[in-house]
Order: sequence, then structure tokens, then C-alpha cells
Amino acid sequence: MLLSELVKSIPMPLTIDGDNDPEIRELCYDSRTVRPGSLFFALRGAAADGHAFISRAVAAGAAGLVIEDTADVPAGIPSVAVPDSRLAMSLMAAAFYGHPTSRVPMIGITGTNGKTTTTYLVESILERAGIPAAVLGTINYRFGKTTIPAPHTTPESADLQRILRQMVDQGARAVVMEVSSHSLEQRRVDGCSFDVGIFTNLTREHLDYHHDMESYLASKQRFFSQLLAPDQAKPRRRAVVNMDDPSGKRIADACACQVVTYGVVSDSAVSARDVVFSTTGTTGILVTPGGETVFTSRLVGRFNLYNILAAVAAASALGIPLDAIRAGIEVHGKVEGRLEPVENDRGITVLVDYAHTGDALENVLKTIRELATGRIITVFGCGGDRDRGKRPIMGEIAARYSDLAIITSDNPRTEDPGAIIHEVRAGVEPLDLREYSPAELAGGFEEKGFVSVVSRRDAIRLGARLAKRGDILLVAGKGHEDYQIIGTVKHHFDDREEAAMACRDLEPVS
Repeated sequence: MLLSELVKSIPMPLTIDGDNDPEIRELCYDSRTVRPGSLFFALRGAAADGHAFISRAVAAGAAGLVIEDTADVPAGIPSVAVPDSRLAMSLMAAAFYGHPTSRVPMIGITGTNGKTTTTYLVESILERAGIPAAVLGTINYRFGKTTIPAPHTTPESADLQRILRQMVDQGARAVVMEVSSHSLEQRRVDGCSFDVGIFTNLTREHLDYHHDMESYLASKQRFFSQLLAPDQAKPRRRAVVNMDDPSGKRIADACACQVVTYGVVSDSAVSARDVVFSTTGTTGILVTPGGETVFTSRLVGRFNLYNILAAVAAASALGIPLDAIRAGIEVHGKVEGRLEPVENDRGITVLVDYAHTGDALENVLKTIRELATGRIITVFGCGGDRDRGKRPIMGEIAARYSDLAIITSDNPRTEDPGAIIHEVRAGVEPLDLREYSPAELAGGFEEKGFVSVVSRRDAIRLGARLAKRGDILLVAGKGHEDYQIIGTVKHHFDDREEAAMACRDLEPVS
């Protein structure tokens, strides 16, 4: 596209310098990827300012620039000065790739917990309704035989629109996407055309970025107040809101479109009754605006019931028939790293879960506690360079619901793992539990307590060794991730692999 055509997609004050009107062949925000014909967006980030790399982008052949600051622009290079380069990139990327979501249903899911599982459920329902869907989220971006690793829950807008174009061209007739608070704050999804937005819940997370819960909530509200506002292209948009969540009403009040509510406790449009939870799944009766139906799901626990209801409400908002909704829930299986079992011959239950917030860990442990017949051993940690306030919260929750809490490393990043563990222990100590040393656990344990083990591999192996037949070993925090970030280096590390190896290396439990 010509730069002059792309500029028409930006409804914001701007200035354009340069006499040329270059043809733009690709969009770039990383100067290292610029090639002749690229349009380079200078983005301001937490670690670097893209304006510092303008000269490198120009030297690499950039045909034009989108900038906020004109001070470092070389003479003769066409440039577009805008108040917000991120918003400009989002809108221009949508135009460059032909607005891929304008003619297919798009479902966006935001909230602290439950986004990934809900995307899988919605995908399953759509498939049963004969609608092949592309899915973008924390685990990967995928459609059909195409699977792209996910460096972010929601991609940068230039990448996002390119991926969406590719998947729609390959035959995707719907898009289901996790929408992170970072992506909302950074305007990555402003170029998307949503039909349905889902709010799952809001609990403490990402306060290293948002600083306080009010700002975190505001990022979510913007999705419903601005990006779901009906327009000529999609006049019938819907918001799906969990009214059992304390923030549900504030989200619903902010909505610019019709709201479809769901919940278990509240009086909502979509709910469930006669629900039975077991170790093999959940059964009950779904109550929807389109009628009632018996359902069976292989998902375990009350928190997964909320994910089911969110998917049902979204499908109802799209007009999906009730029989397809029921079938989609029934055929849906496990989600990677979400209470994912690890097979072993020791007679113990090993579960790997992504729970890395206090609320998520409490939900998982409550579910396990309700279903457990033996002891619960929990291996968990907290990530470095992230919200430090949640560390004692997670420590207290893990110790309260577990028979033995093994505090270890998660992704320590540039922090000292021992210092992170010390902050986690601050939430455990008021419970007045016994603190074990690894040596004291050589012969097992009888008394409820906790232990600190810096090495995550050693912590998982300790948990596997201590577990007796009938016990549950929960390895929490990393779920589907197959890496561990130590310093600034990403090392291969998969909790599922580590747990399986730990169990294989031990004698079977009699």
C-alpha cells in the first residue's frame, strides 16, 4: 500500500513530512527486522525507546517512519508524526492487512484467570457448530495445521494483524483470542473488530505494570467501553460478564453494548444448577436464554464451571444452537498445563498447573482439597521482576491448603531466587507451621509444614519422592511453559517432563 493510503486509517492529529509517497511492503517495530520498503514504527517501551533506533532503521532501508518525536528524523525520509505510535500501528496494521476480522465473528476474552481454558471451550463449541476457528492465546496461536509459538498472550498489533490475515486466508471463519491487560493498555487490539467480549474475573496480577488494582480494572473496562461499541460494520456486539466477580458490575456498567451475564450465585442470564463435581469432571444442567440442557464436562472444579459458563454465554450471544453448545463442552478435553496429569507408576496423582496468582492457586488447591483422599504436596514459586506484593499471598495460600508446601524458583529472571523465596515465606510464617529442611525430609513427613528448595528441579524431585500412594503432587506456576528464565537467559525446562522423570527414577510406591 502507499503510505498516503495507510495514513487514512488514523483518525488522530498528525503531521506528514516528506515529498515522496512510498509503497509500503511490510510493517516493522524492531529496527533489526527492517528491510527496504518497510514502514518503521518508533514505539516507546519500558526498556527502550524506538526513536533511538531510527537511524538504524533508515540505514536498513526503511521507506517511511511513524514517530511521536520528530527530533531525530533524518532529512528526506517520509515520516508521519502522531500522538501515539502504538495506536497508529494498530490501526495502520489492520488497514495494511485488509481488516481480517471485519467479516468473521471475533471473540475476545479478558480477565486475570480462565482466559486460556475459555478460548479452548469456545473453539470446541464453534467447531461443533461447523465454524472452524483460529485461536490466539497464552499457549500458542493456531489454526488447522498452523501453530505459531506465543511470546506474548496477545501479539504486538503488526504481528497480530499479519497472523489474523494468514489464518482467515487459510479458512478460519471465526477468531477466538485472549486479550491481555498489557495489550489493552498498549493499544495492540484497537485494530480488531470484535463481536463478543468476555470478562472472566479480576484478581491481583500485573501490578508491577499497572501499579494498582484500579488501573488494572480500568484497562479491562476500556475493552468493553470502547472496543465493543457497536458500529456500522458490527452493529450487534455483545459483552459477556461474570456477575459473581466483585468487579463484574463495574465492567457491566462500562459496557457500550448489550450485556449477557453469567454466574453461579448471582441472578444471571446464563447459569447452571444441579451441578456435581468429581475427579473425572463436572455434570449439571445449563440454564441459558435459549433453554436448558444437561451437560457433562471433563473439566474439574468450580473455577472451571465459570469457564464453561463464560463459553456458553458467548456462544449464546453469537446465536449458536444449544445442541452444538452442549456437544462442544462434552468433547472438549484437557488444556495444556491446566490441571494436566502426568502419568506415573507410583500410585500418586501428579498435576501440573499454570496457577501463578493467589486467586488461581487458591482455586486449584480448593478443588484438589475437595476431591483428595490423600495428602497434598504443592511445589510452587513466584516470578522475578514481577509484582512482589503477591508473593506472601501465594505463600500463605499454598501453605494453608497443602500438607507440605515446597517453595522454589519460578522464572527468577534478574532477581536472586533466594530473596524471592524469602518474600514468599513471609506469608507462610504467621501460620506457625513447621519449617522443614530438605535433610529433615529424608525419612518423609507427618506434620503439616513447608520447606524451601531453590532449584525447581530438586523441588519437583523432592515432592515426587515424598508422595505416597494416594497423594496428590501439584506443580504450580509454569503450566505449559517449556522454559525457565534465569537472569536474561531462557533455559529449557518443562514441569511435566521434570515430574515424569522424577517419578521414573523412583521405586514404585507399595
